Amino acid sequence: MVMAVQPEGTPCWADAMFSDLEGAKNFYGDVLGWTFAEASAEYGDYTQAYANGKAAAAVVPPMPGQEGQSQWCLYIAAEDAAATAARIRDNGGEVLMEPMRVGDFGSMCLARDPGGVVFGVWQAGTHEGFEVVAEPGAYTWAEVFTREPEKSDAFFPAVFSYRQRDMEDGEMDFRIYDLGERSVLGRMRMTGEFPPEMPPYINVYFAVEDCDEAVAKATELGGVLRFGPMTTPFGRFAAISDPQGADFSVIDTTTTEGDMPKLTDVS
Repeated sequence: MVMAVQPEGTPCWADAMFSDLEGAKNFYGDVLGWTFAEASAEYGDYTQAYANGKAAAAVVPPMPGQEGQSQWCLYIAAEDAAATAARIRDNGGEVLMEPMRVGDFGSMCLARDPGGVVFGVWQAGTHEGFEVVAEPGAYTWAEVFTREPEKSDAFFPAVFSYRQRDMEDGEMDFRIYDLGERSVLGRMRMTGEFPPEMPPYINVYFAVEDCDEAVAKATELGGVLRFGPMTTPFGRFAAISDPQGADFSVIDTTTTEGDMPKLTDVS
């Protein structure tokens, strides 16, 4: 599915910083089939990744002083990054990087919700974000993993006008954020299964043709299988940490099992 400029509140881009950029390119090239553009020296060697020739994500070396754990950052579309930054502050979030223009590409800012979840905001210019979603190698879904779900549930819908629905599942605390009739983000409570030192984060899912094959490639290349593979009504998925510690999931949405869970509107 090819994308155009996304409505405000839609996940629209993902990137990650890697101290070993070539290592990241080799890993994701093998696991997700990505190809890569030449690094843009003007923008700190920002390197765009393509799934089947269409922009799918980007990898970038850390800026001086920003070395540390690699992590995927999900960007949420905004009509006006400055207005969104103001709403982030008004609702108890923190703006980590003030809105800044990135040439003609657009404007970005980085923020953190009141429970510590880091995310980006993107106001599109010539770069509209994902050129493809829900196809092999492309972004397909994301979930806010937090130990303080009530904070995320108050914050994200206030900033991005999401409607909320709870999954009727006695075993887990899972909520869906909708934009109109479209589900755009999940929110999952982090339980004791997550190591206490692991910060809250947004888990990004990339589509693959075969989940088990992707897991085999990832682990062969030094990635760590964290969960799965498991078949659900949404697809067969697994959670992986790449060799530099960035967490992500792979999902084959064509392999499903069971009935879709019931969702209840949150008033």
